[in-house]
Amino acid sequence: MGGLTGKAGIVTGGSSGIGFQIANVLAEDGAAVYVVSRTGRPKEDMGESVPGVTHLKGDVGDRAEMERLAAELAGKHGGALDFLVNNAGVSHKCRAEDFPMDRFDQILDVNVKYVFEMSVVCYPYLKKSPGRGRIINITSMSAHLGFSEVVPYCASKGAVLAMTRALAVEWAADNLCVNSIAPGWFRSKMTEQVVDPAREAKILSRMPFHDYGDTRDLGAMAKFLCGEGASYITGQDFAVDGGALAFGY
Repeated sequence: MGGLTGKAGIVTGGSSGIGFQIANVLAEDGAAVYVVSRTGRPKEDMGESVPGVTHLKGDVGDRAEMERLAAELAGKHGGALDFLVNNAGVSHKCRAEDFPMDRFDQILDVNVKYVFEMSVVCYPYLKKSPGRGRIINITSMSAHLGFSEVVPYCASKGAVLAMTRALAVEWAADNLCVNSIAPGWFRSKMTEQVVDPAREAKILSRMPFHDYGDTRDLGAMAKFLCGEGASYITGQDFAVDGGALAFGY
């Protein structure tokens, strides 16, 4: 039996990439994982999810829909949820002086506003979790480092990091741990949109391992943060980055 047996929670944006593998790793450790995405199913090139993962179609930007969904899922598990992984996110590559403001608004909505709303929606059920409910936000290297042509994305992830710390403090007395994971460079649909060969070479040269990571390592970090050994950890950001933040000159 895995350490998360009997636990249940939500992963947003888990139809591919990071969220897909986080959901798989949590389910392999015994959790009931509900993946909420726009498609309601894995993307074509991802294969099948492992047993224990249930894909649900939903719009994290629809507050009423998410309130109904969270109540329904909690009702299946004694009125409680044990974890929420806020993974859904978007980006757009463009120089700052040419950046379209409608895309700027979309990035801030999806990456910041909806993360906050999902946390608030799930809060009443997470605080009922035995041994403390867990919220895990996905930040980024861009919450710590500057990257050109994705300035609004950097701003959004810096905001998520600040939100993580503030919610951790505010909800500590309400039986919740709130932490974040900062992925380094992992192959995903999002990185494909913003990384060309020249940029890739520059990125990989700026880390000790000089290679992309395995998304299952992010799942392993999420599993730890959802587990019994992390009940005294809150307000922290965990870099899984091949040493990128440590790399000097």
